[in-house]
Amino acid sequence: MKINNLLKIAVLGSGALLLLAACGNSSKESKSEEKVLVVGTEGTYAPFSFHDDKDKLTGFDVDVAKAVGKEMGYKVEFFEAPWDSLLAAFDAGKTDVILNQMGITDERKEKYDFSVPYTFSKTALITKKDNQEIKSFDDLKGKKAAQSLTSNYGQVAESYGAELESTSGFDQAIELVLRGRADATLNDDVAYYDYLKQHPKAEIQITATSDDATKIGIPVKKGNEDLLKKINQALESLQKDGTLTKISEKYFNEDITKE
Repeated sequence: MKINNLLKIAVLGSGALLLLAACGNSSKESKSEEKVLVVGTEGTYAPFSFHDDKDKLTGFDVDVAKAVGKEMGYKVEFFEAPWDSLLAAFDAGKTDVILNQMGITDERKEKYDFSVPYTFSKTALITKKDNQEIKSFDDLKGKKAAQSLTSNYGQVAESYGAELESTSGFDQAIELVLRGRADATLNDDVAYYDYLKQHPKAEIQITATSDDATKIGIPVKKGNEDLLKKINQALESLQKDGTLTKISEKYFNEDITKE
């Protein structure tokens, strides 16, 4: 009787161990099956992707990436690198997507598939608030525009007959306009909104914007239709429930997610 009882206990004990082992394996499998979206971003491109004073990666594109991943049910991991290295890593399959204000162009569409746009920017004509002479791009003729001499915006200003006043960047261009050394500057309206968020008392204004908007999307490798579909569904849902607008207003006090 005692031997039989001991055998029963041994059998039951081994069964319990097998059950525990099975549960352990199941837990491991569920963890290994967690879907991860690897997002490429620069991490040095404020306010879109940068490190805050606690060295935490943050920014408009970072928040959008996290929201998209959450909507898709994916864990988001970030891969940081300079722009050229970022593209190389994406091409090599080290990242699934890039969120770094990548414009949707015909040339890029030959190489990548793009999501629906999540950012829209237009060329803005920026002047001092008290400027009454410049109200359209045509009014730039004979005026001074503060621009980088090699930028596309400089070429646009010249095409309207403006004389260029050389600058090293947007902040300096605004300073030249405010000090009266230039009549205007051209840049995208998103840069203007960012500057005004940082300098709310700046006496500047947008007097005109271009008709066509630059559209920013999320690139996906050609042929990865399933991932592209999930990203598009996530973006459309986030647009509909106001999440994208909320993220945009956090960084720009404006909604740059609608055309």
